[in-house]
Amino acid sequence: MQAAKTRVLLVDDSPIAIRILIKILAQAADIEVIGSASDGKQALKMIASLNPAVVCTDFHMPGMDGLELIQNIMTHHPRPILVISVSAQPGSANVFKLLEAGALDIVTKPKLEQEGIYGEIARELISKIRILAGVHVFRRKAPGQLLPTASTSAQNDNRLLIIGSSTGGPQALLTILSQLPADFPLPIVCIQHISDGFLHNLISWLGEKCALNCQIAQAGTAPVAGNVYFPQERMQLEFDAYGHFLIRSNTPNKGHCPSVSTTMQSAAEQFGDKQIAVLLTGMGDDGADGMLAISKAGGTTIAQSESSCVVFGMPKQAIALGAAKRILALDDIAPHLTGLCCREARSTAK
Repeated sequence: MQAAKTRVLLVDDSPIAIRILIKILAQAADIEVIGSASDGKQALKMIASLNPAVVCTDFHMPGMDGLELIQNIMTHHPRPILVISVSAQPGSANVFKLLEAGALDIVTKPKLEQEGIYGEIARELISKIRILAGVHVFRRKAPGQLLPTASTSAQNDNRLLIIGSSTGGPQALLTILSQLPADFPLPIVCIQHISDGFLHNLISWLGEKCALNCQIAQAGTAPVAGNVYFPQERMQLEFDAYGHFLIRSNTPNKGHCPSVSTTMQSAAEQFGDKQIAVLLTGMGDDGADGMLAISKAGGTTIAQSESSCVVFGMPKQAIALGAAKRILALDDIAPHLTGLCCREARSTAK
């Protein structure tokens, strides 16, 4: 018996964009485009009658735009939503408001001049739709309020916090980082798998929501508390013998660049047991080997629980390896980190 195809609805006010997307998705035998809408109002009517498994939508559209559409879908017809948007344009950081509203992932919109040479974009789009087709959509709590201070500024024994994430990661990072105080005593390094061109927008969006300073890691500088660092696009982020950032060439580790495991394995060598590693929602196994290295070095390791993950791939693999010393729901991770650092700070101060 032939497996059912993933039914996809496309929403975009550009007929050219719709045509290109249909052409791309026609390459996947397991995906069926069941319709297209030019705005949110039309899309809502089609969702009610066609019941697509995944909705792919643009942001800027006349009438009801992508943000209002997603809010309506999550209220009345909850299902996986993929944002397809142009990354490098003024105001494109607003795309992350769609993720905040309930969309699960984001991918770069192919351009007309790329037709015939958008193989990588096509593979990424098809892959993301396949991943989201198996996701059970659930409502998330709103992220916590900014915490300007929390009495964590005393000396802390740990030197670094590393967080790895993929599908569903931007929302998970927002939940965690928005709850950490401005004087959180550890520098934070985040490795997030994200489509090319959206990293700076992600950093800008998180920076507006968090009390910590979000930025790109610079080679030769030391990670400093009060900052959240991200690797450069298509580059591996490691640490030298002095604990300073080391930027490596874009050699993928199991297909990932940047790779969570690459950064964690380097941190295990340089920081030993003086660090905390957190592995969040995401497809695949990136980060599992790296977290195991940190665990063996004596560091504290935390995996996100299955019930709170969008995709329980990366944490599941870390748990299977015995790399996770704690398994916590997403909403419990930030309070646990703050409490852990407070306890260590008080202990060190005695």
